[in-house]
Amino acid sequence: MRFRTVISAFALTLVAVACSGDETRSLEGAAAQVFAGECAAGSGSTVTVYSGRSENLIGPILEAFACETGTEVAVRWGSSTDLALLLAEEGDRTAADVFLSRSPGPVGFLESRGLLGTIEADVLALSAAENRSASGTWVGFSGRKRVLVHNLDEVLPGDLPRSVFDLTDERYRDRVAIPATNGSFLDWFTVFRDLHGTDVATRWLDDMVANGARYYPNNRSIVEAAGRGEIDMGLVNHYYQYQEAAAAGDGHRAANHDFDDNDIGSLLIITAATVTSGSENLQAANELIAYLLSEPVQRYLTTETLEYPLAAGVAPDQVLPPLKALEIGTVDFDALGGGFEESIAIVEASGILNE
Repeated sequence: MRFRTVISAFALTLVAVACSGDETRSLEGAAAQVFAGECAAGSGSTVTVYSGRSENLIGPILEAFACETGTEVAVRWGSSTDLALLLAEEGDRTAADVFLSRSPGPVGFLESRGLLGTIEADVLALSAAENRSASGTWVGFSGRKRVLVHNLDEVLPGDLPRSVFDLTDERYRDRVAIPATNGSFLDWFTVFRDLHGTDVATRWLDDMVANGARYYPNNRSIVEAAGRGEIDMGLVNHYYQYQEAAAAGDGHRAANHDFDDNDIGSLLIITAATVTSGSENLQAANELIAYLLSEPVQRYLTTETLEYPLAAGVAPDQVLPPLKALEIGTVDFDALGGGFEESIAIVEASGILNE
């Protein structure tokens, strides 16, 4: 099944927790970890978000924003790729004010079509220059490192590869999983093409397929499969392994492996926020993006999902290893928008989706 088809209908949900009159209210659950005060009175303002980040992660943050500011938030949830394609289909008719993407590729795709606005300078300044667009169209608010997850019983330490290029060797035949339709993988593969050339990257993927690489739909399914010994190893984002290990305990028999420093397999992929070119609520849109970069939200992101924080001087959760490998500052993500579609085509042509 081809995965570039636009999903034309998403349900809009409304996050509305602000108080009115003499009523007071405080948040409960995960949202209270972001904001523990009393909710503000309704401001009469609404911001519409298309979120490629999952509801269980971003929902509490949006609920906290609505409570603290009094601004209602309407949300469409979906995959970053599908929402970007929907935004391209809607054009200036879109209701979206803010687009949140799991990765920069869909954002670059929209920028190449002139569908992004410019974030206010004081909001951009909340994040380091290497974590935001030079043109001001997007800003990163958390980071996910690419790693190789592996089964502890089936893969000996001396059998671990130093580079993703090693994975095409015969000794890794039928042992490696790839989340080929996942947004982070597509962004990673686009950077791979940018740094090593399209011919080299395409040959690597074709060689992986010829070597028996197996397709899984997403990172978590690979981590779960590695933990139960269904697959020996797979290319994933770092934090899924920590989450699964915490949930399953000793029964989860997997661990992360970092490739050599500066190997493309250790790239840090950022999650990105932007305002749309058709937004009619720019003030609320910028306030929401600034909220994502605030200290409480950055702390919540690294403690709850074990991602790397990118703003407010927040240190990564203590379980996370220091970032030493290929980081965002070495990659020009602004140049990758046009390459996103080509990466999808190369993945589809490789045959990995049939494995």
